[in-house]
Amino acid sequence: MNLAVVLVSPKTPGNVGAAARAMLNMGAGDLRIVAPRCDVLDSQAVAMAVHAADLLRSARVYPTLQEALADRDVSVGTTARLRADLPAPRHPAQVRPLVRAAAAPALVFGPEETGLINSDLEQCQVSIRIPTGDYASLNLAQAVLLVCYEFLQAQDDVPEWTRKTATREEMEAMYGHLHETMHLIGYTDAVRARHTLRLWRSMLDRALMSSAESRLFRGLLRQVQWKVADAAARGTAAPRPAPPNEDPGE
Repeated sequence: MNLAVVLVSPKTPGNVGAAARAMLNMGAGDLRIVAPRCDVLDSQAVAMAVHAADLLRSARVYPTLQEALADRDVSVGTTARLRADLPAPRHPAQVRPLVRAAAAPALVFGPEETGLINSDLEQCQVSIRIPTGDYASLNLAQAVLLVCYEFLQAQDDVPEWTRKTATREEMEAMYGHLHETMHLIGYTDAVRARHTLRLWRSMLDRALMSSAESRLFRGLLRQVQWKVADAAARGTAAPRPAPPNEDPGE
């Protein structure tokens, strides 16, 4: 499986090295690191990686999570708690068929102290929570080991179908286009836009669009934008904002 493990802003070199070792244990070989706060090739990281030192050295570093996920078709975020406006995290086993059917899935892990923030989880189609006892705090490498096991080594029926979905780069471009169009037609405003777009993301991510479907949707948005511009040029119509007491995202 072409599985990528993405570490967002890790703080401790030893944790990065231990995460690489956990990946090698489970058969994952694509490590991606977003905006690290440490030297990921520090001697402590190399020492903790043990036989995964080569995997650690081949890790790619990205300035943003969006760039790290650009070529992925399914991204799975990890979280230990419920978030407002975001779908509840699921058990890893429930997500296993989705990941195994993907062409280029990614697992996303947050900083050691805080985990992923909401804007990170918004870029993931689904989130998972590792079931634990009352003490739910896992070391970064422990989390990587457990989730990689679920998706790479745990036994499961082979998915009956495979489907190549749009990359995150394509989906993020579509969401940016949708955001522009919502403002253009007065569907939302600056205050409500983030909440509204989250709801649209949640719905459209569940659809697991193909590249062609994302282009089809953007074609509709382009037609809306053209129609508004044409009407404005003719002086026949002007977009009006939504009524102040109405939330189009609800």
